[in-house]
Amino acid sequence: IVIHLAAQVGGIGANQANPGKFFYDNLMMGVQLVEIARQRGIEKFVTIGPVCAYPKYTPVPFKETDLWNGYPEETNAPYGVAKRCLHVQSMAYREQYGFNSIFLLPVNLYGPRDNFDLTTSHVIPAVICKCSDAMEEARRTGKEPVVSLWGDGSPTREFIYVEDAAGAILLATEHYNKSEPVNIGTGTEIAIKDLVALITRLLGFNGRSVWDTTKPNGQPRRMLDVTKAEQEFGFKATVGLEEGLAKTISWYREAREGV
Repeated sequence: IVIHLAAQVGGIGANQANPGKFFYDNLMMGVQLVEIARQRGIEKFVTIGPVCAYPKYTPVPFKETDLWNGYPEETNAPYGVAKRCLHVQSMAYREQYGFNSIFLLPVNLYGPRDNFDLTTSHVIPAVICKCSDAMEEARRTGKEPVVSLWGDGSPTREFIYVEDAAGAILLATEHYNKSEPVNIGTGTEIAIKDLVALITRLLGFNGRSVWDTTKPNGQPRRMLDVTKAEQEFGFKATVGLEEGLAKTISWYREAREGV
């Protein structure tokens, strides 16, 4: 069995800076890996796609049948389309070769050991890192901590804790054997402004958040219909956002102190 989790991936800034690289690298590593797996007679191939493969204005909650009803949001489109192609490959290979491959679509992941590099990170690690840096600087200088954040905070996102996502992938690997995509998520959404407020409260950050509206917001809303995952292989997320964020912040603080 092969579970294909590899990707060239990052937040909005990284996608804007590397549209060609993200398209080529993600398409080539996936397409060739599936083909070699087929040639070698691999029993099952599990591809992890991104939620940003969905069209920009997908009705909420996103249903798996919506995947091909439009073009992805522009800042993530090359990456999203490259991963979409693996869904086509999965269906085509099952039809022609009887190759057992599945395609899962998790929402934004977060948790311990996330990518906290501000040049490539996604929103949760970026906010944790920025607020922590601002608090540290404030302690040194005595000034009010201030963080600059992208967009206006109005978009909504859905997040799944990494251990829940891993559990879902394993359940699907064990029990799901169709090429039709399956959403992996919690079925809840939160506005980015509310997410930032939750993170700052958990961090004990008492400074100001400044929104840079010259930066893109990304997709307006994201929330998945997660009924299929529960019906097909019994998955339901168990870690709530506040609990998961607290665990992530605790890990980050320990790792930062260790450095």
